[in-house]
Amino acid sequence: MFKRICIVVLDSVGIGALPDAHEYGDVGAHTLGNIYAQRGKLEIPNLLSLGLGHIKDARLPVTGKPIASFGRLAAKTRAKDTTSGHWELAGLIMEPPFVTVTSFPEELLAKWLSRAADEGIIKPNQLNWLANRPASGTQIIDEYGEKHMKTGFPIVYTSADSVFQVAAHEEIIPIENQYRLCQLAREMLVGDYIIGRVIARPFLGEPGNFIRTKNRKDYAVPPVGETLLDALAAKGQTTHAIGKIDDIFSLQGIATSNHITNNTDGIKATIDALTNNKDATIIFTNLVDFDMHYGHRNDPEGYAKALEYFDKELPTIINALHDDDLLIITADHGCDPTTPGTDHSREYVPILAYGGKAVDLGTGDTFADVAATIYDALGHGTWPVGKSFYSLITKES
Repeated sequence: MFKRICIVVLDSVGIGALPDAHEYGDVGAHTLGNIYAQRGKLEIPNLLSLGLGHIKDARLPVTGKPIASFGRLAAKTRAKDTTSGHWELAGLIMEPPFVTVTSFPEELLAKWLSRAADEGIIKPNQLNWLANRPASGTQIIDEYGEKHMKTGFPIVYTSADSVFQVAAHEEIIPIENQYRLCQLAREMLVGDYIIGRVIARPFLGEPGNFIRTKNRKDYAVPPVGETLLDALAAKGQTTHAIGKIDDIFSLQGIATSNHITNNTDGIKATIDALTNNKDATIIFTNLVDFDMHYGHRNDPEGYAKALEYFDKELPTIINALHDDDLLIITADHGCDPTTPGTDHSREYVPILAYGGKAVDLGTGDTFADVAATIYDALGHGTWPVGKSFYSLITKES
């Protein structure tokens, strides 16, 4: 059995369109394959040595004999958002999925701002909003930032993901007031309008030179059922979260967290946890830059360089593993930067498992295979959903 498991989620690193991708407008999506095809190269020798190129329809170079188990997983949840993707990895399939919209009802927005005015979060002359449509974050502040500064109206936008995003200049609506605006929205976006995440998207600067700050904050719905993290906590085993994992799970089932906001710090925090954290059973990392900085901004070159940076640091992560550790590298959805849209894409996600035997895991029916495997590998038996591949990779006779 393994004593400690490290899960690294390469946020949005999909590996090919799912059979139902046409229902989501994602025919032809293949985050890894399309980046490689467009760029003509992808210098990721360590990921390839683990077996990334051996995954079915990876569209990447196949090099040598893999040193890790490899495969791909399909999403069972009928969605392509961050929250449900992570929940499914942790063994919780949401049915029905979160609501997605192209705009929010005006009566809901009016009620939201009225509550904010009653609390003194905004002024009576700010009882209106801007945008209220799908858009990328940088695009929306470039388009509406100047008007926002003149009127004080918050910018509201969404995407194909289940999100309610609020962008505001920190000198127009102070950051704590922005956070409270998002908390009020979170309280309201339930029931028929259950949205996966409410996100504060603060920015600074002047028209023509707006810059989003590091003060982003996510407000997720608490998991709607038991996750692997909850089950392990009940057994006295702890999870250490790195990155936005704490937000995604609303700290539920999480003992400690390190809320870093970029890949560089996330990789360092993961190495530090593997080296120094003797108490955590699960080290659960989300590396957000692939999605946030490159997928949503249609930047395949930046995406490729971020993959190459992770690959360069991967040996250090592996060297920090103990003999009875298991490293699982996977993703939560796709976000193909080579396609016209800026939204997530409905894709398979890769899975690489290092620490046991190196076998072909094929194609799993659900991301929950990760939870099932971990629960099994820690000696707890069968998880309610998903299929464990522990017996395939264990070195025990």
